[in-house]
Amino acid sequence: MQTTFDYLILGGGSAGCALANRLSEDPAVSVALVEAGREGRDALIRTPAAVVAMAPTKINNYAYETVPQAGLNGRVGYQPRGRALGGSSAINAMVYIRGDKTDYDHWAALGNPGWSYDDVLPYFKRSEHNERLNGHFHGQGGPLNVTDRSNDGPFPGLFLEAAQQAGHMLNSDFNGASMEGAGYYQVTHKGGERCSAARAYVHPLMEGEHKRDNLTVVTRAEAERLTFEGRRATGAFVRVAGQRLHLTARREVIVSCGAIRSPQLLMVSGIGAGADLQALGIPVLHDLPGVGANLQDHPDFIFGHAVTSLDLVGFTPKGFLHLIREWRRYRKSRTGLWASNYAEAGAFLKLRPDSPAPDVQLHFVIALVEDHARRFNFRHGVSCHVCLLRPRSRGSIRLASHDPFGMPLIDPAFFADPQDLEDMVAGYKLTRALLVQPALSRLYEQDMFTAGVASDDDIRAVIRNRADTVYHPVGSCKMGTDPMAVVDPELRVHGLVGLRVVDASIMPTLIGGNTNAPAIMIGEKAADLIRRRRA
Repeated sequence: MQTTFDYLILGGGSAGCALANRLSEDPAVSVALVEAGREGRDALIRTPAAVVAMAPTKINNYAYETVPQAGLNGRVGYQPRGRALGGSSAINAMVYIRGDKTDYDHWAALGNPGWSYDDVLPYFKRSEHNERLNGHFHGQGGPLNVTDRSNDGPFPGLFLEAAQQAGHMLNSDFNGASMEGAGYYQVTHKGGERCSAARAYVHPLMEGEHKRDNLTVVTRAEAERLTFEGRRATGAFVRVAGQRLHLTARREVIVSCGAIRSPQLLMVSGIGAGADLQALGIPVLHDLPGVGANLQDHPDFIFGHAVTSLDLVGFTPKGFLHLIREWRRYRKSRTGLWASNYAEAGAFLKLRPDSPAPDVQLHFVIALVEDHARRFNFRHGVSCHVCLLRPRSRGSIRLASHDPFGMPLIDPAFFADPQDLEDMVAGYKLTRALLVQPALSRLYEQDMFTAGVASDDDIRAVIRNRADTVYHPVGSCKMGTDPMAVVDPELRVHGLVGLRVVDASIMPTLIGGNTNAPAIMIGEKAADLIRRRRA
C-alpha cells in the first residue's frame, strides 16, 4: 500500500472524518485517514436504538474506565469512546447540540482569535443539512444530516408538558438564538438511520461516483507513535494486520484521536511533561506540560421511574414482543422505537436568574437507564439525566506505562471543586421539580433510584453514589497561548513543526452541551486553517 502522503490524519473520529473530506477536496493533494476500528457500516451502527448494544459493551467501543474517583466515593467511572470510522459519532445518542454563544466567545477571550461564536457559526452551518431549519443559524446542503425524531411515542411530549407545568418555556431550536427551555432534540439521522461522521463525510468518498483517488482510508490500523526529524513531525508507526508500517507525511501530521487517545499518543511519542515521561522510560522529545492536563467532562445524575407502557423500551416479555413488532415497522418505514435515540427530548435550564447561559442540561430517556445500561431493570420506565454544563473541576490523562496500546490513567476528577457538587444539588432539585409535575408523575409506579432522598445531605450522598459521566471528555490538549496550552489557535503543537491536533481535546473549556457537533466543527475549521482559507 502507499505509505507517503501529503497529509496524514491519525484518528477517524468526528473531527478526523470532516478534516479528511475537506482536505481531499483538492485533487492535487493526497490524504491518508487512519482509524483503529472498522469501517463503521454495520447494522448496529446504522440502527439508532442499537446504541444500547454498543455503549455498555466493547462493540465498536474502547470502553475505558477511569481511576477511582474520590468525588464518587471511590467508584471507578466508565468512559465509552467510539472505536470505528466515525469515532464516538458511531456509538453516541446522536443528539445535535452546538453549545451556547458564550462558550465560543469565552474561547476567543482566553486568547484564541478566530474561535468566537461568529467565527465558528459558518463552520457549523457548512457541516449541516438540516431537514427542518435554515436561515441565519442553520445550514442546508452540508454532509451531516440533522432531522427531528422519527419515533412518535407520547412520553417526550409528556416531559415537555411537565416542563411547562414547572414554569419552563418551550424551545423549538436549541441551536438558534437561545438554548434555554425544554424541547425535542434534533438528531443526526438520515432516513431513520444514524448519520455518523463517517457516513456523512467519508463513506461516500470510498466508492461509487464520488470516490476520491487521493483519499486513502486505512481501518483496523492503530497508531503506535509519531516520528520526527529534529522537531518536524514526519509520520507515524502504525500497526496494520500485524505489520508495523511507517506512514509518512510530506506536509503535516494531524493527530485526531480524541480527548483520551490524542494526549496518550503524544506522550508515548515523547511529547508531554518531561519528568513524567522520563519516569516511564520514554525519551523526551519536547517538554510540553499541558499534554493530558485540563481534562473536563460533564458530571451526570440519572432519575428513574417505573412506568408500565409499551411506548417505553423495557426488558419484559411483552416488551420483547412489542420490539419484534416495532422491528417490522422499522424495516418497512424506518420509524418507531428502533428509530429512537432514546433521549428524544430535554432541556437547558439556569440555576440562577443572572446566569449568562444555561447551567444544566436534561436528557429525557424512554427507558430505565442504570450504570450506563450495563445494569438491567426488568421493567418499563423513564429516566431523566441532569448534567452540569460548565464544571470547575479539572482532571487529567496520564500514562500508566510506555505501552502505546495500554489503558491510560483517566481522571476526570469529578467534584474535585466542591462548588460542582453544590451546583449538582441545585440541578437535582430543579430536575426533581419538573419530574413531579402531574403530566408525568401521575404515571409513576416506583421511584427507582431516589426514594427517600429529601435533605441536601441526602442529595449529596445519592449524587456521589450514582453520578458519572454523560460522555463528553474534552480539553486534554487545550488550545491557547499560556504555558499549559498544547496547541496554538491554528491548532499547531507549540514548539514543533508539521504537527497539529484536531479534535475535542483542543477545547480550552467544555461547551454547554453535547460535544459531537462541536468536534465536527473543529474538523471543518481546521481544514481552512491548514488550507489558509476563510469561511
